[in-house]
Amino acid sequence: MKMRFPQINTTEEMAEVAQLAAEIWREYYVSIITIEQIEYMIGKFQSVSAIADQIHHQGYEYYFIHNNESVVGYLSVKQEENKLFLSKFYISKEHRGQGYASQASAFLEQLCKDRNLSHIWLTVNRYNTSTIKVYEKKGFQTVREQMADIGNGFVMDDFIMEKEILVSEINL
Repeated sequence: MKMRFPQINTTEEMAEVAQLAAEIWREYYVSIITIEQIEYMIGKFQSVSAIADQIHHQGYEYYFIHNNESVVGYLSVKQEENKLFLSKFYISKEHRGQGYASQASAFLEQLCKDRNLSHIWLTVNRYNTSTIKVYEKKGFQTVREQMADIGNGFVMDDFIMEKEILVSEINL
């Protein structure tokens, strides 16, 4: 199966991502955080206006994860010095466990190689054990913990995970 990762640029594409985000967050995170925090975070970080601001003013890039038939998820990254910050990585429930994460990981590693970046790093909720296991399987290691106040009485209680992209693999 050939995967594509088209970059998201238009308002229509941003609206599609926002809708996909809301569906995934409401389905997946309800066992980890409260529905009130989910709704707050969707509005603050994954609404059309929030995504547009991230793309146009904060240096984030959004990509669809697309198989031959449809959009199965999305990614968001931001280049920071010699590292790539993986801000968002979500796959719809019906498409999980089908190899999309592996192909998306390869896409991210190639982005790093193309840009001569040495690491990919991310934050993941410390109670999101299934996702932590997936990242560990892909070569990420927990490097520290972080608790961030996101407003409205909510915090993000996360592990910071990082994967080194070997220098010998980077196009120098």
